[in-house]
Amino acid sequence: MPLELSEKAKRVKPSSTLQLTAKAKAMRAEGINVVGFVAGEPDFDTPRNICDAAVEAIYAGYTKYTPASGAPELKEAIAEKYRTVNHVEYRPSQIVVTNGGKHALINTMMALLNPGDEVIIPSPYWLSYPEMVMIADGVPVFVEARKENDYKITPQQLAEAITPKTKAFIFNTPSNPTGMVYTRAEMEALAKVIVENDIYVISDEIYEYLVYGDAEHVSMASLNDEIYQRTITCNGVAKSYSMTGWRIGYVCAPKEIAKLISSIQSHCTSNPCSISQKAAIEALTGSQKAVEIMRKEFAKRGEVIYEKVNEIAALEAVKPTGAFYLFVDCSRLCGKTYNGNVIKDAADIADILLNDYRVAVIPCGDFGAPKHIRLSYAISMEHIVEGVRRIKKFADQFE
Repeated sequence: MPLELSEKAKRVKPSSTLQLTAKAKAMRAEGINVVGFVAGEPDFDTPRNICDAAVEAIYAGYTKYTPASGAPELKEAIAEKYRTVNHVEYRPSQIVVTNGGKHALINTMMALLNPGDEVIIPSPYWLSYPEMVMIADGVPVFVEARKENDYKITPQQLAEAITPKTKAFIFNTPSNPTGMVYTRAEMEALAKVIVENDIYVISDEIYEYLVYGDAEHVSMASLNDEIYQRTITCNGVAKSYSMTGWRIGYVCAPKEIAKLISSIQSHCTSNPCSISQKAAIEALTGSQKAVEIMRKEFAKRGEVIYEKVNEIAALEAVKPTGAFYLFVDCSRLCGKTYNGNVIKDAADIADILLNDYRVAVIPCGDFGAPKHIRLSYAISMEHIVEGVRRIKKFADQFE
C-alpha cells in the first residue's frame, strides 16, 4: 500500500494572514521600509502586573502539570468575570481553559459536529472558521452580511439558511474582519431564531473589551435562559490584555459539552501552560487600567484611519465600532489596469501595495470578501498616517 497522506489535511488552507505577516517581517529584516496593516494583535506590551505574576509563578515552582481542563483557580476567576462583567452564571465545571482562542474554537467543533453537520457562518468571516468546521468533518454554510446592513446578518437570513442538517451558528461580535458590533436588539432577534430552530450558537467574544463610541459588548448567553442552554462561549486573554503569545483561551458551555471538550483536550494537549494560567488569573482579577488605556488609544486610531481612508475616492469603509480592523471595499479598483495587467481582486491589490508601495494589507478573499482588504490599526498613529498616504498614492492614479 502506498504511504498516502491525509486527504483532509491536504484540504486545509494555510493562514494567509500569518503568511503575509511573515513576508512583511522578512522585508523589514532586509531593511525595506514596510508599513504593515496586517497585525492581528495589539501593539502594546503585556501589562506589567501580569508579567510580574508569571515571574512569581516561575520562582514559586508553579511549573508542573495542572488539570487538563485548566487550573481550578483560573476557572474560578473566569466564572467570576462572567458573573460580574457579562452577567452570565457559569460553574467551573462548565469551563475549559485552552491553549489559546483558536484551540477553544476547534475543541468546540470537535465536540459538537458529526460528519455532514452544517455550521452557518456569516460572511465576511475570520478565515479560520470554515477550516475548523471542515477539520471536524462539518460543512460550512455561508450567509452574506451585506454592506448596506453594516456587514451584519439579519434574523431572516439566518432562518433561511437553517436546514435539517444545521448543527450550529458561529457568531462573532466585535467582528474580525469588519470591526462591527451587534446591538442587544439585533442579538435578541438572532437568538429567537436560534432557539426556535433548536441549534447551537458558538459565540466568539475574543474582542469583547475593544468597543468604541456608543457600542457595547453583550454576551449571547446573557440574553435569556433558553439561549444560554444553546450557547458555547469562546474567549481568551489574547486581544484585550495584549497576551497573544501567552496562549490562553477558554470555553464556557453547558456541562455536558464542557465535559466532552475536556476529554478531547486531555488527549490532544493536556493542560495549557501553567505559567500562562497564573498570568491569566492576574489579567482577569487584577487592575484593568491598562485595558482601558489600550481601548481608548484604539478608539482614537480607528477614528483617524476611517477618516483618512474615506478621503480616498476609490475606496469605501464602514466606521468600525469594535476590534481594531477597518474593512475596506476596493470594488472600484477591480477591473482597472495597472502596469499592463488587469486588477482582478483584492489579492492583486495587496501584491501591488506590498511590492510597489511598501504597504502590507490583508486581502479578504479567504475571509469571504474577494474585493475587500482588512487594515489593522494595531500600529502607531504615525504608521497609520504614512501607510494610508501610500495607499492613496496608489488608488488616486485611477481617478
